Amino acid sequence: MNNLTKCILSALFGYLILFSPLAAQEVFEKWYQLGPESEFPTGIRSEEWYASAPAGKPKTIIVAVLDSGVDIYHPDLRDNIWINQDEIPGNKIDDDQNGFVDDVSGWNFIGGPDGTSVIKESLEVTREYSKEREKWKGVDPAKLKGKEKKEYEAFAEKKVLIETKRENAALQNSQVLEMQEVVMSALAAAKTELNGDSIDITRLENSGNEQLQIAARIIQSVEEQGVAVESIDWLVEVATAQFKEQLQANDEILQYAYNPDYNSRTIVGDNYTDFENPHYGNNEIKGTFSTHGTHVAGIIGAVRDNGEGMNGIADHVAIMGVKIIPDGDERDKDVANAIRYAVDNGASVINMSFGKGYSPEKYLVDDAMKYAAKHDVLLVLGAGNESTDIDADPKYPNDTYAKKKLLGPKRAKNMLSVGALSPDGGELAIAEFSNYGKSEVDVFAPGVFIYSTTPDSTYEYLSGTSMASPVVSGVAALIRSRYPDLSALQVKDVIMKSVRKLPASVTQPGTFDTVPSSDLSISGGIVDVVTAMKLASTTKGKAKKKNRVAESEYVPVIGKT
Repeated sequence: MNNLTKCILSALFGYLILFSPLAAQEVFEKWYQLGPESEFPTGIRSEEWYASAPAGKPKTIIVAVLDSGVDIYHPDLRDNIWINQDEIPGNKIDDDQNGFVDDVSGWNFIGGPDGTSVIKESLEVTREYSKEREKWKGVDPAKLKGKEKKEYEAFAEKKVLIETKRENAALQNSQVLEMQEVVMSALAAAKTELNGDSIDITRLENSGNEQLQIAARIIQSVEEQGVAVESIDWLVEVATAQFKEQLQANDEILQYAYNPDYNSRTIVGDNYTDFENPHYGNNEIKGTFSTHGTHVAGIIGAVRDNGEGMNGIADHVAIMGVKIIPDGDERDKDVANAIRYAVDNGASVINMSFGKGYSPEKYLVDDAMKYAAKHDVLLVLGAGNESTDIDADPKYPNDTYAKKKLLGPKRAKNMLSVGALSPDGGELAIAEFSNYGKSEVDVFAPGVFIYSTTPDSTYEYLSGTSMASPVVSGVAALIRSRYPDLSALQVKDVIMKSVRKLPASVTQPGTFDTVPSSDLSISGGIVDVVTAMKLASTTKGKAKKKNRVAESEYVPVIGKT
């Protein structure tokens, strides 16, 4: 019963916001752009800066959104979408001869030649297990030594993980179906008993009928959380939706995430192991799975003051959509090619709201990040949502280059890793799901209940470091638009040095422990637009004039260091 209650309450949260007083709703929609003078102490103060922004002629900054796709026709985005002026739309000719046909507003590296796209994808650990299982089939582990023994032990860990996940998903489906039968039968009995009368918990409890007593406990559990159950029909509708969601989640584990026999790459039609060819995919950057990317794009650059639903953080910005994220783990080859595509087409900031636990071709991504650094491009990365210390448990991509094939610096100095903040402030300032790390997370930015654009002219609240990252990308674009002579490293330095300090002690994500906030990130602070813009104005620029990378500089062989 507790699980059902949690599901119902989760589903209700959106309704509670929608039916809150209008003024309060309008304020909450932009809470992350407010600041400590408001009731939301973790906001970034962008609204305050705009209220007194100095006049000038800002430069339009291209921000690449490497994500699940972007609805380029959204009324709050379409005027801020990047247009490739060297490409003639729809003529099916590669006019600018960059290897990508009709890439008018970006590219889709998980698209197929027929215009479709990968939606469901397995996890990287599953793909690694699938590649390795034939190698170890029939092998006697007792006879292995040295390197082979270690490799087998790593494979065995993956095997146990995948088999356990699949067994648990199948078991949970059985349990959910059993619970669904009990709950629905109880609510059906309660509806018959009440026969249109108002809900009377005492009447149900004293009925002597077990099903009616179960219904009473369901209703009582919900109302104890402060949610009024208006009718049995309403409760049935919410419970039905939540049971369906739980069953679908488990089915996706079995069919996609932990299914070693699933291969999404047949949709793309490329040879995945051909790392020398970046020219695959299609130009459909929206598709049917673009909610996440469209939301990220709106945080960065929804058109300001146009009478539509929200304001983006950056006002002089062009959003380049680069689709690489499926419902599952992204692939290293696609990430590397997407970074290079963004750099070659003029992006100054690249937002990367994604991550995973394995990176078998990390060197490809490392090389692409070095390429971005060479061309003065800032990379902004969400730290991840596992409530984990990523100093100890790395997520990928990250700013630490793989040790083998190392030919230069050890870290990508042009990367900012961003943790998430809640609206609450105080000890609860850090989002309970956010990853953290004294060495691996640079700054914190708002990432809980962020209101932004979603496909087909809609808006939603979403939470995650995926939302915190574009907050920082928006700030970076704002800085570069006003101070274009600042290099990517200088912009990062400005953002880091201009933070407002977090409370001295905060709750560590995933625990009830109170820890020094300085232990959770390098800067120990909250991104602050007012202070950042002031610091940027007094910083002497170092950046060279940056144009599209010349064709002679383009290195398509990304598999070599």
